[in-house]
Amino acid sequence: MKPDYAEKSRFKDAPKTTVKLSGLLKVEKKDPNAVAENKIAPDEPFTPEQLQKVWNEFAEGRKKFQAEHHLLSQPYELDGTTITLHIHNPVQDLMLNNVRLELSAFLRERLKNSSILLSGKLVEQDARKVIYTPREKFEYLLERNPMLRELKDRLGLDTDF
Repeated sequence: MKPDYAEKSRFKDAPKTTVKLSGLLKVEKKDPNAVAENKIAPDEPFTPEQLQKVWNEFAEGRKKFQAEHHLLSQPYELDGTTITLHIHNPVQDLMLNNVRLELSAFLRERLKNSSILLSGKLVEQDARKVIYTPREKFEYLLERNPMLRELKDRLGLDTDF
């Protein structure tokens, strides 16, 4: 008795790959109403306030992803329909590339403008010097209030201990 291979074949339900010549000769009839539905609506102008509202809405949806939410909370510049997001390091640039398609589609849909472009611009952060030693603390306070030097001298205080 021979085993029944037809039941065990994983190709049983596979589509046929042959093409019939009679099917190639058939011309599809196009409905003129269907073409009218595919027309793209003209781009609507938007204000910075509208953009800010939609941007915040997208950022709130990304709140569970802390790194993306932090990225979306960075300042941005609007020049026509080009949005330039200020990023501080290459890692944020990678995150922006990961979220760019979804964010662009969201903004285009909500603002009804298909010409919106999103880009990132690497900007330097203000490098603040971290104050560690008592001498550095005293010098920092001395910049803010020069009278501290006189007080230190009168009382005979030493900043290094």
